[in-house]
Parts: sequence; structure tokens; C-alpha cells
Amino acid sequence: MKIDEKGNMIVGTTAILVVALILICIFVVSSINYINNQNIDSETNDNFKYIVDDYSTNLEISGREAIAQATEKVYSGLPVLNSNNQIKKNLNKILNEKNEEYDKKYGIKITSETQSVENTDSPWKLLFKVKLNVEKGNEKFSKIIEKNASVEGLRDPLPIAKLTVLSGILTYDDKIHYKTALAGYMLLHHFDSPESYIEATAPLTMKKCPYDPYIHHGDPNVLDDCLDKGYFHESADGSCYLCRLEGKGKCPHYGFEVFIQTHTPLKNESLSCSDHVVFADHYNGEKINPDDWDSLILDSSHRKKYGLDEDG
Repeated sequence: MKIDEKGNMIVGTTAILVVALILICIFVVSSINYINNQNIDSETNDNFKYIVDDYSTNLEISGREAIAQATEKVYSGLPVLNSNNQIKKNLNKILNEKNEEYDKKYGIKITSETQSVENTDSPWKLLFKVKLNVEKGNEKFSKIIEKNASVEGLRDPLPIAKLTVLSGILTYDDKIHYKTALAGYMLLHHFDSPESYIEATAPLTMKKCPYDPYIHHGDPNVLDDCLDKGYFHESADGSCYLCRLEGKGKCPHYGFEVFIQTHTPLKNESLSCSDHVVFADHYNGEKINPDDWDSLILDSSHRKKYGLDEDG
């Protein structure tokens, strides 16, 4: 009986150990599967988030491309009557192509629609609002994304939009060469001394003037450097980039002004050379230096703004 009892104890103990071992194995295997599944879910979530973040970040680049396409339309001789709608249309087309690309590359479904294109506190940036819907498997994302796109480095559309490509304007050496186009415009509108603006030039590419506050243009060599580099200046009187695309020399938004530089021996009083004055406000100025062929023609308020008045 004792032997049997010992045998039974051994068998029972062994059975318990085997069952326990099986349960431990099942627990370990289940834990490993659970951890693996969690890792897969985590990787899936991370990949989905990466794709959404990547797409959202690239909206800034896409927005700038949409603005550049609107500018190219102007330079191709076609009018832009509503710059906001034109840029929205351009951006939606760009994003639709990207949506197809992301679908092929990542197997992810993206729909997007540009809600608005707006001015910001800075005339150098436009605000884009894009409704974005992203879906892959069980993962979903829906949000209105807001991104700013810079216009710095783009071409100034105002001269071409205002006078058209048929006026004879030329663009080379990073400059607008008005030739006789501006003089013809002034003659047509009966402005004083249109001959002063024959062969006038202006910067082509939008570049932000570093000499701020602008009164420093009265410091030695600053104005010469500004004209040589072709800098643009922020101005409450000048037109914003959206309105420049439509050929508006002035608008209610915070915008830009740039000097249209004359190259003439004439000393006649003529339009002050800030572009919003020439294209919209139409008031006269005089040469800063009457003996300098390349002297700017400015009114007293602009001379004061740029530190170029006699008392500056």
C-alpha cells in the first residue's frame, strides 16, 4: 500500500507538473502573440501617423507651387480674375495627383479639398486651409489643415498683369524692363512727363528688404545696395500678392511696394516711383538727385519713410 501510495503520489505530482508546464507554455505563447500583435498595431499606427504628417508638411510646398502656377498664367498672357479661386483650383489639382501617388505607394486613401487661400499678417505669406480625410484599414484621420506658404522668391506678377505681355515689357537679368510700355501707359492716362519712364526698370523676383526700419535707406550706401539687389518693401498702401496677380496696384490688404527706377537725364516732375503710386495713387515726385540719371523720383512722404528727405 505504501509503495502504491508513493507511486500514486509520483504520478499525481508528475501530472500536475505536466499540466502546469502546458499552462505555462500556453501563457508564454499567448503573451508572445499578444506582444507581437501589439507591436504590429503600434507599427501600423506609427506608419499611418508618419504618412499623415508627411502629407500635411508637404502642403506648404504644394501651396507655393499653386501660387507659382497662377503667376505663370499671368506671365503667359492670361488674366487671373480671381486669384483666390485660381490658386485653390491649382492646389486641388496638385493634391489630387499626390493623392493618387500616395494610394499607389502606401495603399492609403486620401481626399482633400482646399477651403480657402487668405492673406496673413505678413504680406510674404499666404494661409492655406485644406480639408483632409485619410483612411487606411481601421485607421482614419479627418481635419482641416492650416499651412503658410511663402511668396518670397516668386516673380512679381503686377507689371505684367497691369500692362499685359502685349505692352512690350521684357524680363531678363532678374529685372522688369518696361521699355516704352510704362511711358505709353502714362501717356494714355495723361500723367505728367511720361517720357521720364522710358526704359524704366524694376525688380522681377520678390525679395525682402533687410534694411528695416526703412529709414535706414538714408544711411550711406544702403539705398544703392537696395536698388542693386532689387528688394521689395512692406507697405500698407501697396497691393498684396493676391491682388497683384489680378493687376491691382492698390488694395485694402497689407502689401508691398517696390521702386520703379528711371534712367533719364530729364529733370521733369513726374509720378513718384513707388509702384502703387504709378499704378494706382498717381501723385507726383521729383528726383532725389537731379543730376543723377538713375535717381529715384519720390514724393516727400516716401522720402521721409526711407530716410531720404533733406532733413534725414
